[in-house]
Amino acid sequence: MQYMNTLVWIGFCQAMFAAILMFNKNEQTVSDKILSAWLVLLAIEFLTAGMDYQFYKTPLLSGSHLLSNAAFYLYVRSLTRSGFRLKYVHLVHLVPFLLFKVLAYIIKAPFMVGDYLVYQENYLFRFSFAMVSLVSWLIYSSLSLTMVYHYRSNLQNETSRIEANENIRWLMFVTIIYAVYCFITYIISFTLIIKGDYESTLPGIFNYSILLVLLYALSFYGLRQKHIPEALQIPNEKKNSKKPLLDDRTRKEIGKQVLAYFQEKQAYLNPDLSMNILSSDMQIPKHQLTEVLNTELGKNFFRLVNSYRIEAVKKMLADTTLHYSIEAIGYDCGFSNKSSFYKIFKETVGETPSAYKKRISAL
Repeated sequence: MQYMNTLVWIGFCQAMFAAILMFNKNEQTVSDKILSAWLVLLAIEFLTAGMDYQFYKTPLLSGSHLLSNAAFYLYVRSLTRSGFRLKYVHLVHLVPFLLFKVLAYIIKAPFMVGDYLVYQENYLFRFSFAMVSLVSWLIYSSLSLTMVYHYRSNLQNETSRIEANENIRWLMFVTIIYAVYCFITYIISFTLIIKGDYESTLPGIFNYSILLVLLYALSFYGLRQKHIPEALQIPNEKKNSKKPLLDDRTRKEIGKQVLAYFQEKQAYLNPDLSMNILSSDMQIPKHQLTEVLNTELGKNFFRLVNSYRIEAVKKMLADTTLHYSIEAIGYDCGFSNKSSFYKIFKETVGETPSAYKKRISAL
């Protein structure tokens, strides 16, 4: 009990501290506002758990899953979907959390899961809470993971360089960890139900411990997350999705134009080259270029551009008359930073630039 009491008060302090930092973040975006509100609600969740120990000697039923499920969904959507705006209707997502939170205090339902299926007082409330929590997790987790996956897949069709804050790898990792955490929680709960262990405090300890870890992750990465340009986000409505696909002849013709564009203009040397620039220069709609690249040329925009950059780097590394550093060659060939240059080169060639240069020099 002492461990749980300490745990919830640490969570309250951390959540409030992180929320204050988020509220004071420069150029606060919609996603920052959602995360700020989420942190405040988490602080309230920890605070009420701490007060429960003072008044009831045990935490009452927690709706943290219902809160986090909806908050994850809204936060992911605000980061990955262009034109997302907060509306009053979005408060509907918090109704299950608030409803069960209030009812739990009215009927003073303890945070014990072993008796969910035992027919006794408040059976309908406890069973309803369990079912709503499960459905909420299945729906919101699926939507969140799908949105992050589609965004990351679409990202390589939009830009030739991907910054760390645009990649949102951290969000994919945290979302997966959260989904696994919920799954383990349900497994523990069902195990206790089957065993009939009505008094176990394990679910409460596990819930608030992982919730604290989640809180630290959101605080750290959320504060570092920068605004993602709308050009890199996925449109809420795909205007061209219903148009027919290009015929083979048109697709091949556009493919030849794209290759000629890269070979003649050497546009890949521009570190800021994007699909918008390519579409504007060639006067061809983005969705047509994306189709041609992925089907006719067999590469997304990111891989196509960087394949040209890698070939340019290889030529310069093989030129013994040049005395540029390897990093300077990378920048000269269109790469925006050293880490991405080395990573993409090794993934493409199978060895580092220095190892490639050494091997070529020895021939």
